[in-house]
Amino acid sequence: MDATPGTPDLSDFAHLHLHTQYSLLDGAIRTKDLCRTVHERGMTSVAVTDHGNMFGTIQFYEEAKKWGVKPILGCEAYISDGPAAARSDRKNYHLVLLARTNEGFANLQWLVSKGYLEGFYYSPRIDRTILREHSKGLIGLSACMSGHVSRLVLEGRMDEARERVLEYKDIFEPGSYFLLGSSLVQGSKLVRIKQTPRDKLKTESVEQLPQLEICHPPIVPGNGLRGAL
Repeated sequence: MDATPGTPDLSDFAHLHLHTQYSLLDGAIRTKDLCRTVHERGMTSVAVTDHGNMFGTIQFYEEAKKWGVKPILGCEAYISDGPAAARSDRKNYHLVLLARTNEGFANLQWLVSKGYLEGFYYSPRIDRTILREHSKGLIGLSACMSGHVSRLVLEGRMDEARERVLEYKDIFEPGSYFLLGSSLVQGSKLVRIKQTPRDKLKTESVEQLPQLEICHPPIVPGNGLRGAL
């Protein structure tokens, strides 16, 4: 599809953190509208990463194929602070998981099912131990402000944030863990793409993000889409 004159070429851009109506109480994007809009805007691929579930996967796949869009199958998983089977602490962190291969898709299904069958405590949780055992073929993104690394950064706990980045890099296959956020790091300078009131409240902590560069995590820009592209 040719781009309209004066508009950017989005053929090599893909939203990697996106919630549909299957992210209950959080997402409002309808799958049929999503794939049609992605096609109309000249994008060739898009991911769906609903909270803790893959309820809309089949519908998303079928609609994407109908519109000639490559579906990137994923989920924004809930990672417990300790063992997922221990139902004593409801604290959890968000982590975006994307299937890179067929084996990765099988592992993603297994992990999501495990969260409901054995790790459910307020949310369907998994832990870093079982993630490590079933991470092959998966890509991990650090997710939103509720991600593990983001929370540590916002609390000014940079040493722990670096440790967590290195741990996730080790959990996933080489080159398969990325920092995701509404920011870009260029060299050693942080450039804000979008700044929310919460960002402004935590400016000093957010500006420390370039310190994570010493861990060499690749960084991809993105926003958690919920209502509109």
